[in-house]
Amino acid sequence: MRRGLVAVTAVAAVAVAGCDDGVRPGLVVRGTPPASPYGGPLHVPVKFLDEDGPRALRLASGAAGRALECDGEIFDGSGPDGWSEADGGDTPEEGLDLYFDMFEPEEPDHGYRAEREEADRVLYSFDVGGRTKVAVVVARDQRDRPGWGPETSAACDPAELPARVTDSLGWEVWQDADGGRVPVRRLSSSPGPEHCGWQSAHFLTLDGREYVRDPDAVLARDGLLRAPYRGDVRMPADARDTGYHRRGRHLWLTADREVAYVRTARGVEAWPGVRREVGCD
Repeated sequence: MRRGLVAVTAVAAVAVAGCDDGVRPGLVVRGTPPASPYGGPLHVPVKFLDEDGPRALRLASGAAGRALECDGEIFDGSGPDGWSEADGGDTPEEGLDLYFDMFEPEEPDHGYRAEREEADRVLYSFDVGGRTKVAVVVARDQRDRPGWGPETSAACDPAELPARVTDSLGWEVWQDADGGRVPVRRLSSSPGPEHCGWQSAHFLTLDGREYVRDPDAVLARDGLLRAPYRGDVRMPADARDTGYHRRGRHLWLTADREVAYVRTARGVEAWPGVRREVGCD
């Protein structure tokens, strides 16, 4: 393990560094340094694979991916993407701010610490308990990219962030039977998108299988569901409690996993699986 656990995180730090005009408040803070900060190179050539998964993300995220200290696998990562001549910042902090403007990542947009600084690159980390969960490397004066801007970025699973952070970002993180936070890569849920007219629906994905709560039948009308949503059913005798729960919803499954049974204080709902990948224009 590269770093010891540190009691004070970057988010909890109170001294704000680099309050440049135009940089979002609290973007960079001064936190307690880790016992052993990232010591690898800040410039690592990236490689893009025609595939998904942790290996592809690590190769695409260069030094940022190496700087992560995830409990599980890397969740997101990307390599260099150019900015125009007018975009580059005058300081590393402005380069970090540009990362959020350009990519709008579903990651914390404040509370970063400058973990490692070199003449032409700076590694910024968002730490939880002294361990890096989001990393962004900004670089200066690259080819056709004057000024400071993002070079590589990487993030651990959102479930490794504090609940107050994921709540503010809109991530719905479930818990297991022991109260542990379940990785979003394994289990996630979200409300239906308003631009599709599906805001009354709620989606749940477990191990790649997708289920839908569809009380207004907005997806059923398009034939996207394997069966109708039912808001009040008897729990099947062969259903088993997965232990996964979130805010009063408890997930039960039968062996075939064709339907997700969600127990609430009001009863049991049957969320049907989808016929194909769901999406709208």
